[in-house]
Amino acid sequence: MLNIDLHCHSTVSDGLLTPTQLVEHAAARGVEVLALTDHDDIGGLEEARKAADKNGVLFIDGVEISVSWRGQTVHIVGLGIDPADPQLVEGLSTIRQGRTMRARNIAAQLDKFGIHGSFEGARRNAGNGLIGRMHFARFLVEQGYAKDVRTVFKKYLVKGKPGYAPHQWVSLSEAVNWIRSSGGRAVIAHPGRYKLGKDALEELLLEFQTLGGEAIEVVTGSHTFEQSLLFANHSRRLGLLASRGSDFHGPGESYFDLGGMPPLPANCAPVWHDWPGLM
Repeated sequence: MLNIDLHCHSTVSDGLLTPTQLVEHAAARGVEVLALTDHDDIGGLEEARKAADKNGVLFIDGVEISVSWRGQTVHIVGLGIDPADPQLVEGLSTIRQGRTMRARNIAAQLDKFGIHGSFEGARRNAGNGLIGRMHFARFLVEQGYAKDVRTVFKKYLVKGKPGYAPHQWVSLSEAVNWIRSSGGRAVIAHPGRYKLGKDALEELLLEFQTLGGEAIEVVTGSHTFEQSLLFANHSRRLGLLASRGSDFHGPGESYFDLGGMPPLPANCAPVWHDWPGLM
């Protein structure tokens, strides 16, 4: 089977490696098909594609869009998108403007708990990219508030913890429409991470499918083996395609390195089943 990784991040959003470094790392890890899916930004795709051509990696244009659904943040990955599509470009620009506002709100919440200078620290970590929670997490590690970024997300920045700032992202229908208008395929990212009961999860999957969503991540960095089997069952039951992606952010920060995940469970229809050269 081909080694396929369809979910990862570069310094354009909240990854540690530049698009070129990311592709080179993927190639060294034996990845044959790679999608770069930065949060709400497609600015790294051209650089990554050039690097992929040099390193013999088949590159897929991607993005990960932030969505608000019933008061919870859900992420929708777009695969095979057209980065020049006007509707997608404009929509992502709107989200990025909102990200700066959220970053200042996160910093204000951390200030209340005596953690000062977080916006400036996150800004340094982000470099020229957009500011996300991961940049605040790295700042908190640097300042000794947690041993690593995984621990940060257990103690800070999440609902009910210091540094949490609610934010209204775009709707599920907007995200799916942007992806579809650009010729892409919409995928629900890491569904096992969302705090949804059985009924709410079913409603999310059905609404997503009704809107034109086509796939679900079955194997991904934050899924346990049991969760992968669970979402494989949902995939087969609902006729959703199955995706595989590490959600890699950088060495030491991710559950799986690029290309290091288990294969999709048997009887899943892969999201790449009809891609030229991969059928």
